[in-house]
Amino acid sequence: MEHRHSFELALPGLAVGAVAGAAAGGLTLIAGQPAGTAALSALLLATPLGLLGGGYGLLMSRGTIRPGLFAPAGLYWLAGFPLARLVQETALGLVLAGEVVLAGGLPGFLAYQAMVSLGFALGFVWLHERLMPYWLLRVRGRNPRARELLGRYVAHAEVLRRTAERRRAPRKGAR
Repeated sequence: MEHRHSFELALPGLAVGAVAGAAAGGLTLIAGQPAGTAALSALLLATPLGLLGGGYGLLMSRGTIRPGLFAPAGLYWLAGFPLARLVQETALGLVLAGEVVLAGGLPGFLAYQAMVSLGFALGFVWLHERLMPYWLLRVRGRNPRARELLGRYVAHAEVLRRTAERRRAPRKGAR
């Protein structure tokens, strides 16, 4: 039962990561690559990004990553995104050409992917933060871990609401 509860909490991140990887495959097609290459590229990126996205959801469910914070997610994807891209490029090179060629060599490739990862992290967190609460509302009745995580989301939303109210409130002595 515990594994099912964990899997349910991993699903939104898995979906966001997989869709992002598939979208990148679509961009490969737009860039002029053959449809088969684009499909393989999409699969080879969607798989690791989906697995890493699911891992992100599991870390949230355990309280390691809290809702509304970017820094932990940025660090997570700073390591995860270059790894996913390395898996994709390595597998794609081996399947299509029988060799692996990384632009800039391994250090240059990983450095560039690390820079790109923060943009990916922003998009991932933005989408995940919009999907996860709705998913938690849906599964909270049968998943105690979902109820607990939903409580953390609600507490975070309350803090944001109170902060916004304080900012809107007129200050003493102000006209």
